[in-house]
Amino acid sequence: MTLNPYARSMMKLRTHVAGTALAALLCTGAAQAATSMPTQPPGLSVQAQSFVEVEPDKASLSARLWENTPAVSSLDDSEQGALREARERLEERSRQLIEAMEEAGLSERAISAGSLNVYQEQMNQPQGQNGEQEMMVRTRVERPFDIELSDIDRLNDVLDALVEAGVNSLDGVQFDLQDREEAADEALVMALEKAQRKAELMAQTLGAELGDVQHITETQAPVFQPRMMAMRAESAQGASDDANAEYRPGIIRIDAGVNVEWALAGQSDHGDDERGAREQDAQDRPDTAAAAQE
Repeated sequence: MTLNPYARSMMKLRTHVAGTALAALLCTGAAQAATSMPTQPPGLSVQAQSFVEVEPDKASLSARLWENTPAVSSLDDSEQGALREARERLEERSRQLIEAMEEAGLSERAISAGSLNVYQEQMNQPQGQNGEQEMMVRTRVERPFDIELSDIDRLNDVLDALVEAGVNSLDGVQFDLQDREEAADEALVMALEKAQRKAELMAQTLGAELGDVQHITETQAPVFQPRMMAMRAESAQGASDDANAEYRPGIIRIDAGVNVEWALAGQSDHGDDERGAREQDAQDRPDTAAAAQE
């Protein structure tokens, strides 16, 4: 079939337009793919740990007083009077203990007297001539005390006062800090400064330059490790022997850790120039393809 000149001209125009549109579509897709690809700028990640050691300025200790009733047969119901007497003796000793603490320079707020606890204990008497053992029962009434010292220089006097008051059990001394936050901040700052020094050293060695900080993570929250001075007294003499042994509080250590990421300034700028050139080249491609079709 022979086409007239007008039909041939229209067909040629449609073919040219379709080819130009296809080329532009392909180039646009390539440009979008190039610009949408994620690019990771060069950077530097550094981890650092540090710690501070601080002398404690606070101490707390726990003590207990108790009284026992005489051991009686488990079948005997006459223990109520003995229990009342044991409680009266305990209350009197508790009063004397509080007075001794106040004389040692402690305020009322520094002394916490716990609630009264009552325990029943069972024990076997030695075997008699007939080989039988009788079950015996006694009752213990007990009161705990918690003492807070904001001046640990008074610790010796307080322990001596507890011993003189006839404390039955002294369960140890815990040394701590009155302001933990200040010590934690110091440990964290030291970790960050250490990370900065490491990053600068690494970048300088490799001929790079540190840019802006991109990300900071605390890899280890400040950890406190209060020191315990073991001390257990089951009698006044035992407590006195321990009290004369050592009262040294030692050192408290606070650890902290961080992870910091920096951009590398020089290399990052070079990467931006390359990305800009690629994007400009992609934008120029549709015009070049259209010109080739014509």
